[in-house]
Amino acid sequence: MNALSLVKLLGGLGLFIYGMLTMGNALEKMAGEKLEKTLETVTGNIFSAVAVGALITGIIQSSSATTVMVVGFVNAGIMNLKQAVGVIMGANIGTTVTAQILRLDTTGSVSESFLMTLMKPSNLAYVAVAIGAVLFMFSKKRKHHDFGEILLGFGVLFIGMSVMEGSVTALKDLPWFQEMFSKFSNPLLGMLVGVFVTAIIQSSSASVGILQAVASTGAITYSAAIPIILGQNIGTCVTALLSSIGANKSAKRAAMIHFYFNLIGSLLFMTAIYSINAFVGFSFWHETIGKGGIANFHLLFNVVTTLFFIPFNRFLIFLAEHTIKSKNSGEESLTEDLGRLDERFYSSPVVALEQCNKVIVAMGLCAQKNIRIVNAALVSDEAPRLDTFKDNESFLDRAEARLNTYMLGIKDEELSEKSKKAYSEMMHSIGDFERMGDYAENLLEFYQDMKDRNIVFSQEALSELRVMSDAVDEIMDLTIRAYETCDTALSRQIDPLEDVIDSMKEALKSRHIMRLQSGMCTVSTGIPFLDIIHNYEKIADHCSNVSVYVMMLSDDAEEFDMHEYRKIVKDIRTDEFAAFTSLYENKYLSKVI
Repeated sequence: MNALSLVKLLGGLGLFIYGMLTMGNALEKMAGEKLEKTLETVTGNIFSAVAVGALITGIIQSSSATTVMVVGFVNAGIMNLKQAVGVIMGANIGTTVTAQILRLDTTGSVSESFLMTLMKPSNLAYVAVAIGAVLFMFSKKRKHHDFGEILLGFGVLFIGMSVMEGSVTALKDLPWFQEMFSKFSNPLLGMLVGVFVTAIIQSSSASVGILQAVASTGAITYSAAIPIILGQNIGTCVTALLSSIGANKSAKRAAMIHFYFNLIGSLLFMTAIYSINAFVGFSFWHETIGKGGIANFHLLFNVVTTLFFIPFNRFLIFLAEHTIKSKNSGEESLTEDLGRLDERFYSSPVVALEQCNKVIVAMGLCAQKNIRIVNAALVSDEAPRLDTFKDNESFLDRAEARLNTYMLGIKDEELSEKSKKAYSEMMHSIGDFERMGDYAENLLEFYQDMKDRNIVFSQEALSELRVMSDAVDEIMDLTIRAYETCDTALSRQIDPLEDVIDSMKEALKSRHIMRLQSGMCTVSTGIPFLDIIHNYEKIADHCSNVSVYVMMLSDDAEEFDMHEYRKIVKDIRTDEFAAFTSLYENKYLSKVI
């Protein structure tokens, strides 16, 4: 009988945890994008941040899930620590909803009507499972399918709770069972048990539910339950701490804020309660605690701790920043943009695409910085910042590889038609921005080779390169801004400038050949000059490609046949194209002809 009761207890525990995870995941999936969008737009107002954290956690029934989302947003640079601290505190309040729901399932009088008996959560659970199973298995609509999964999770959750309560009731009269819970009156031991159990199952809501099941037998007192509940709040930090492994320093600090909030709050609460009990004494201290008492204390702790820390929220940030230190102020560099590509965003493909877009913009900026570094060296003989150049080039290579891998994980079927086209635009643009960086690397090699061989351009050649490098810098600036803002007006200026740069290349090539023939330049200077203007022209070509992707996306073009699309745009906007071409010819081409 004892062995059977233990088996039932473990089985009920498994059902309870599975039901909770199923319901939470389904709720998050059903409203995930809206919830994450709400989190993303949280302001720096601590009160609104707390409210949003409590609301979202109350909906998805998991403070761990909310905190993991926050760590992901901080890692991606969407949210700063000032915003995160309020959401994390609010999440602790929101997680108390589960315990309050579980307390509703209480034994009523025999005279209750059939309807009232059916409405008890433990009985309603079977109805929820039946309806949920039908919707989950047979509904073709995604919303109905997800709602069926929520009902299944809800039902299994309460069935598991009933099984646990029944099995624990059979154990309550056993001497070892009673002795075990009497030992939990030791505050340190009770807190450690709460920490351990919650860390293992990674859910304070689940561990509080387990404690409620035990409390339904009358085997546990307030003095034993309180330290366990406080320990449960510390144990729930494990999920966020694990999710921050491999993330940037800001994300690690967000996880530490969650840890310090619960650790300090639990220690202060325990100190206050045991001090008051020692001097005044609580009449209920050795009385048995019920499911409602556990739910109420869990709520009281989280509300009071949050109210206490709201004025001291910057202290939590201070502790986190001094625990996770930066070696220098510039350590949080551009390369940490790769932290935006967080797999936690796969649950919301639109958010994941937004992060990819920001990394691609960062790629364009890195390529532009490298081109500017090498241009300054070529035309002004400034010593190139090689460390910065290498860091930028390394970022470009890593970003291309990471983006291509990350984007494969975004589920195509969950994207709208517009998002699918944006996905295609991004996949094309990644390669173009990376190639711009490669051409910058080529230019640096030409510069270093000239330095090694003591090759110097004539003043006339330097003047021509300066004009062409200015044109390339402008086309890159237009391209990055057009891509970042999806601005078709800016995009339409790029092809005319690209045509002018092509013309400049041919004009400079002809002029340099004339200098070679007249003996003004030598072959040793002629070849590097031609290589440089060829690479400039190739950079402009890739800028033109990106501009076409932007215009096709904005015009909702069906296929990515950019050559055909470029011709169509050129034919439709002949006057506009000619006007921009004339503008850039006067600005650049006229200076080298």
